[in-house]
Amino acid sequence: MEQPLTHIKPPGRFSTGFREIWQYRELFYFFTWRDIKVKYKQTSLGILWAILQPLGMMLLFTLLFSKTLKFDTSPLPYPVFVLAGLILWNLFQSSVSHAGESMIQHAGIIKKIYFPRLIIPGAAVLVSLFDFLMGFFIFLVFCLVYKQVFHWYTLPFYLSGLLLLLLAAFGTGTFLAALNVKYRDFRYTIPFLLQVLFFSSQVIYPAQGVSQPVLKYVLALNPVNAAIELFRCGLTGQTPDFLLVAAGGTTTVIIFLAGLYFFRKTEAYFADIA
Repeated sequence: MEQPLTHIKPPGRFSTGFREIWQYRELFYFFTWRDIKVKYKQTSLGILWAILQPLGMMLLFTLLFSKTLKFDTSPLPYPVFVLAGLILWNLFQSSVSHAGESMIQHAGIIKKIYFPRLIIPGAAVLVSLFDFLMGFFIFLVFCLVYKQVFHWYTLPFYLSGLLLLLLAAFGTGTFLAALNVKYRDFRYTIPFLLQVLFFSSQVIYPAQGVSQPVLKYVLALNPVNAAIELFRCGLTGQTPDFLLVAAGGTTTVIIFLAGLYFFRKTEAYFADIA
């Protein structure tokens, strides 16, 4: 009886690797759950940190800006307006910063065994998503306190905004993760870049309040702005700024594809230089 032959072929010119990730889905789950437990195991307040951080920042921005700059955030109260932006921004910031350094932190296991490398930054994004869900629950309670009405027909706005943000965070995180493997000093620029991006995002101010047309178009390219715009429209039931959403959505797709392509192109060398 002839033995079956297995033909091993090299991958095509470009492959996303998502099919392989599905084959290793149990490992993906293990990485994510392990990182969640490690993150909160040594903290006295545990998961409360995911709730206290956006609440503390919301209180600070409300005290500083609600009376001094007097942003027009109607029909949303300013605390609800800021908290909605903060929980999304924290998701993006945490995903990018942790995914950007994930390959360096897991250098030991990368050198020992093979598995889809995309699992590592992907798990970092899912850990941040877990923190977001905890903060979102408190956000719902906060909205009830302010008697903010929810419109169920605007649920697609919430989901679309969250999806845009996750795609942008994953694309940026995978690009930085691959870049950090080769250029270790680049990791120190990530906090600075995120800080610049924060002030160009409509977290503490409405994008509609920007009067300069050129600046408004530049801010529209920020993918975080498109995600926040859709998310807040889910609260207000208003029509989103389609220019902002279209520009930010286009940027999100470009960032996602570019980050994925760069990661897949360079991952073959991670074990040699990590």
